[in-house]
Amino acid sequence: MEEQKPIYHEKQRLQFCLLHALNNLMQEKDSFRRAELDAIAEKLLVEDPFKGQWTPLSLIFKPHHNVFTGNYDINVLIAALESRRKTVVWHDRRNEANSINLAEESLMGLMLNVPVRRYAGLWNSRHWVSLRSINHVWYNLDSDLSEPMPFENEEEMIQFLNNVIYQGGEILIILHEKLSVCSVHR
Repeated sequence: MEEQKPIYHEKQRLQFCLLHALNNLMQEKDSFRRAELDAIAEKLLVEDPFKGQWTPLSLIFKPHHNVFTGNYDINVLIAALESRRKTVVWHDRRNEANSINLAEESLMGLMLNVPVRRYAGLWNSRHWVSLRSINHVWYNLDSDLSEPMPFENEEEMIQFLNNVIYQGGEILIILHEKLSVCSVHR
């Protein structure tokens, strides 16, 4: 019988939830590093067509990440995963989660961007979470959890995802291979 590797799970530090979610999705420590995500964010800045509209605060609170806390945006997520030949597809939030084919062979996992309220509701923010099937069991690999949380079955996971949608969260479907524009629209 083949020995199963332990499930990799990074825990939350500062606002590096995207970094943790990516490494948890990839199931590998340092699959992505802060320096790589920072470099992606900086490259996106150079290519930003709205640079002329920046304010002095834009040097600290950059459009794609916060230099102090590490909070990265969706553009960094997409560029990072594309660098690993993955495709990111937005789930149409007008549809319930049961429209996602969790058995799709090319499905690597899901990334969630969920609203969070911290400090007795004084701080509203967003948080990145990865979900992945490991050994035919779906896990919530949220870096805020003390350990990975397995879903009992697909119905429980669909209910969880529908709750994410109802609370204003976004679901991103991560596919193993980077698709060409032509194959996406078939």
